Amino acid sequence: MVLLLMPSTAIKRIKIKAMLLDGLHIPATTPFYSDGRVYLRKLEHNVARYSMTPAAGIAILAGPGEAEMLSDTETRDVLATAVGAAAPEKVLWAGVGRPSVAATLDLIHYAAGLGYDVALVRVPAVGASVYFSAVADASELPVVIFDPESALDPEEVSHLSLHARIFGIVSGASNIVAVIAASAKAPRRDVVVTPVFSAVTGRMQATQSTEAATFVSAGSLADGGAAVAVAPPKPALKTRTRNVGFQVLSSSDAGMVDALAAGAQGLLTTFTASAPQACHEVYAAWKDGDPKLAAEKQARIAAPAAEIVEGLGIAGVKYAAELTGYYGGKPRLPRLPLTADQRAEVERRMYGIRS
Repeated sequence: MVLLLMPSTAIKRIKIKAMLLDGLHIPATTPFYSDGRVYLRKLEHNVARYSMTPAAGIAILAGPGEAEMLSDTETRDVLATAVGAAAPEKVLWAGVGRPSVAATLDLIHYAAGLGYDVALVRVPAVGASVYFSAVADASELPVVIFDPESALDPEEVSHLSLHARIFGIVSGASNIVAVIAASAKAPRRDVVVTPVFSAVTGRMQATQSTEAATFVSAGSLADGGAAVAVAPPKPALKTRTRNVGFQVLSSSDAGMVDALAAGAQGLLTTFTASAPQACHEVYAAWKDGDPKLAAEKQARIAAPAAEIVEGLGIAGVKYAAELTGYYGGKPRLPRLPLTADQRAEVERRMYGIRS
C-alpha cells in the first residue's frame, strides 16, 4: 500500500499548540427533548457535572455523542453550549469529523474560535490517508484520529503519525501494542503543562490573561477621592514543558488496564459517559502504581460495561448515565429507547457502580 502525505513545506503556517492527552477523558452524550430537538440546557448540566469529576477532559460529539445524528447548525450549538459549561482546566475535544475535508475544516475553524483544545476526527469511510493529510494540513487545532473500530492498519497509523499536525489517535484496537509500535518514529513535541504535569488548556491561559488585564490598583482610582479596595491579582499561572511523542489512547472499555500497561497515554471509553468516577478509579489505581487494584476496579465494571455498551448501545449508555446523576434521555430516531425490561437490566447492572 502506498500512502501519500503532504510535504512539510506545503503545510499552512497556522500556529497551533500541542496538547497533553494523559488521563481519562469523558465522551459526553447529547441530550434530546422527547420530540427529538437538542436539549442544550441538559447538555450544560452534564458538562458542568462532568467538570467536577477528576477526569482530564471532556469529548463533545464523540462516540455516544451521536454526532452523526446532528445537523451542522445543531453541531455548532452543541459545541458552543458545552464550552460555556466546561471548567477551564478540562481538555475539551471537539468531535468534528465529516465525510468531506471542507466540511470538517469548517467545523474545526468554528471549534477553534470557541476555545476547544483538540479536533477529534473520525476515520472516514474511504481515503483515510488523503483525508487526514488534507485536514491536518489546514487545521487550526491539534488533530487526533478517532478510530474506535480499529479501521486503520499499522502501516496507515505509522504514516499518519509522521504528519506534523496529527498529534495522536484514540483506538479501539484489541492489540494496542501494535498501534503504539507503529507510531514509534513519530516526531516528538513539547507540550505546556502545570507543575504537576497536568495539561494546560487554552482556556486556562485565556482566563489568566483576562484577570491580569483587568486588574486596576486602588491608587490609580483614588485621584483625591475615597480609597478603593481592589483585590490583588491571582498569582501567575506556573507552567513547564513536557516532551511527548504520538499520543495513543484506548477507547476499549474492556481493555483499559491492558492499554495502560502497553504504554497508552490515556483512555476515552464509552462507559465513562455513564460512570466517570468508577472508570477513573481504574486509571487512578494504575497511575498510583497498583496494577492489581486497577485490574480489580476494571473487573468490577467489566460486565456492566459489556452488557450496556455492547448489548444495548447508546440507549443503554444514556439510561445508565441517568442512574449516576446525569441527564440521559432517549437517543435520536431511528435509534429506539430501552424497553422496561432493558431498563430493569441496566438498573441491576449499575447497582453499586453509581458515581
